[in-house]
Amino acid sequence: MPTSERSEPAAVALKYERLRETAPKITASGRGPVAEQILALAFANGVPVREDPDLTEILAELDIDTVIPVTAFAAIAEILAYLYRLNQSLLLEEETP
Repeated sequence: MPTSERSEPAAVALKYERLRETAPKITASGRGPVAEQILALAFANGVPVREDPDLTEILAELDIDTVIPVTAFAAIAEILAYLYRLNQSLLLEEETP
């Protein structure tokens, strides 16, 4: 999740395994050149990226391997729903001859 219109760009990467974890965890976080590297790796590996500057600012304050706070659950749930729909759409495209 990159930020925009901030003094220094920030990015936060999340990981969530439905069957193993109760909530998403922060797996990477950084500002400036580190944020750019996080985004470059995401794009290079086909990881969906969503821009939400306010949420990024909240999550960027947390430590790596921290489970996201309850106050961010609604926003994260919206993002996960988007990703699940995207994944389902991609699977359907692959199955269509």
